[in-house]
Amino acid sequence: MSLKDQFEAAVADSKNLPERPDNMTLLKIYALYKQGSVGDVEDKRPGFTDMVGRAKWDAWNELKGTSQDDAMQQYVDLIESLK
Repeated sequence: MSLKDQFEAAVADSKNLPERPDNMTLLKIYALYKQGSVGDVEDKRPGFTDMVGRAKWDAWNELKGTSQDDAMQQYVDLIESLK
């Protein structure tokens, strides 16, 4: 099974986790997903009134420079650990 297939399977699995992860873990899942599927963040940071958007942007931006393959593997590993 290729890494892309594992990644897509983990994305499907993430929707059926036994319990909802805490907010920090959800941010990590989001950031790894975005880095793995899109690459480095290109958009501007959301304004201070959009606290959720800023938290997501910050989490994704922390992964800047991480290869998409590495981010996909980290995502797969994280989802496996939560199952």
